[in-house]
Amino acid sequence: MTHVCGCRLVDIDDAVQGAVVPLALLYPADGVETIEHFGPYTLDVARDAPPAAGAYPLVVISHGNSGTPWAYREMAKHLVLAGFVVALPAHTGNTRHDNSLAGTAANLANRPRHITLAIDAALADPLLRGHIAGDGVAVIGHSIGGYTALAVAGGQPWSGPRESKDGQPVPVPVRADPRVRALVLLNPATFWFIAGSLQAVHVPILMRTGEKDDITPAEHAKKIISGVADAALVEHREIAGAGHFAFMSKFPPEMTRPNFKPSQDPPGFDRADIQPELFADVTAFLRRTLSAKRSS
Repeated sequence: MTHVCGCRLVDIDDAVQGAVVPLALLYPADGVETIEHFGPYTLDVARDAPPAAGAYPLVVISHGNSGTPWAYREMAKHLVLAGFVVALPAHTGNTRHDNSLAGTAANLANRPRHITLAIDAALADPLLRGHIAGDGVAVIGHSIGGYTALAVAGGQPWSGPRESKDGQPVPVPVRADPRVRALVLLNPATFWFIAGSLQAVHVPILMRTGEKDDITPAEHAKKIISGVADAALVEHREIAGAGHFAFMSKFPPEMTRPNFKPSQDPPGFDRADIQPELFADVTAFLRRTLSAKRSS
């Protein structure tokens, strides 16, 4: 049976931050899709439609600095149609609407906790709780979302001079979530991990980086490969010609302009060209690591 992309919008109460974290849950559904607007972004979804029969692995996507989860909407929908439930938290304090905590130690602590809260909310959702498989969760993270994924998978970050009041490094209070069984890292930022910080990360990792990434260049990937418990856990490929934002969906025409860097690709490169293969690679990796099975 062919399923569609269902969508539920919920709010998470983060008692530690004292803030609401908006969460979108996309899932295989039975129903009719219509065009929905999420700020300036659109996606064909079936709002609050009944879930399709079956239990589906859960994937959480962590967006980049000053970003939005809807910047990864096409990847999210591809995964839903491939048989996954996808949770899209907006990291309050580090979003396009509210970036007040960017560059703070609080943001470094909040982001991984948001992932755990998103997992909790998805598993407790009255519509979806019977349709999420119990054999582990994957986290996809782009840029500082990659930091977030590593931290919730066991990495121990340290705040840097900019985030600490006295300029001295301080361990960031984060808690690993044992439910996280796989990571997909897209141009991940690792500024906050020092020698030995990633030794407790022992989950499979699919990593894709851009040859022309000038924000998180090649050293970041090398730090992950050399720092995790076993380098063999990491499947890494560098994408020729790709910049830092190549793994995001294309922006609407009104947002695509030279002075909005996330909408721009390096000369001669078009992110739309590499995304079908990227989506296929991510889907295959998640199926291997989470034993994803589509219901028939």
